[in-house]
Amino acid sequence: MNCIIIDDETAARAIVSQLCTQVPDLDVIEEFDNAIDAIKFLNQQNIDVVFLDIHMPGFTGVDFVQTLKNPPKIVLTTSDTNFAIEAYEYEAIVDYLVKPITMERFEKSVQKIKNTTVRPASKTGEATSDTGEDLYINIDRRLIKLKMNEIQLIEAKGDYIEVKTDTESYRVHNTLKKIKEKLPEKTFLQIHRSYIINFTKIIDIEDNSVLIEKNVVPISRSNRPELMRRLNLL
Repeated sequence: MNCIIIDDETAARAIVSQLCTQVPDLDVIEEFDNAIDAIKFLNQQNIDVVFLDIHMPGFTGVDFVQTLKNPPKIVLTTSDTNFAIEAYEYEAIVDYLVKPITMERFEKSVQKIKNTTVRPASKTGEATSDTGEDLYINIDRRLIKLKMNEIQLIEAKGDYIEVKTDTESYRVHNTLKKIKEKLPEKTFLQIHRSYIINFTKIIDIEDNSVLIEKNVVPISRSNRPELMRRLNLL
């Protein structure tokens, strides 16, 4: 099995890495001091196991798990037992190791992992929760959680996109193509090469545009039939 280690403390990563070297067939592929870089890595690599510190800067290990649609098996490592009950509510979390971790306890954890079916890491779900109700966006190395039902529209602006919600707007370094993969098709539709809309937020429809809040969004000729079909207006 291959694994990665995520912990903001260098010494803690070194200890887990040393424990891993003493277990046959358990290879440490990479180590991370923050969750953002780890999420990016998981988008590119299939990993069997993540050893994850629950107290990461900005959000907890449980928050990290929620950002992945199909996460690999996860073992939480922490000196705090307060999150244990909440942690086991997530299928991907197979064990909870309290620091300092003994070799005997670590081996039992690895065996527990082997006794479960290991699923590959998601290629496209780094920003989608298990329930599909939240969207996580990366801004200045911070993950910000947005409610899907509060997103009004997403506009492409060069190398960035602007995500407009009921209360705020966010400028994100991303593309419409990538963000579209993370949105539920039942409520979101690309109606123009530069716009994706939440069609439940439409207030009015003209021949070549829709009104969402105070935003007039153009409809391309090729996308209009699908919008009409979704709205049962054909």
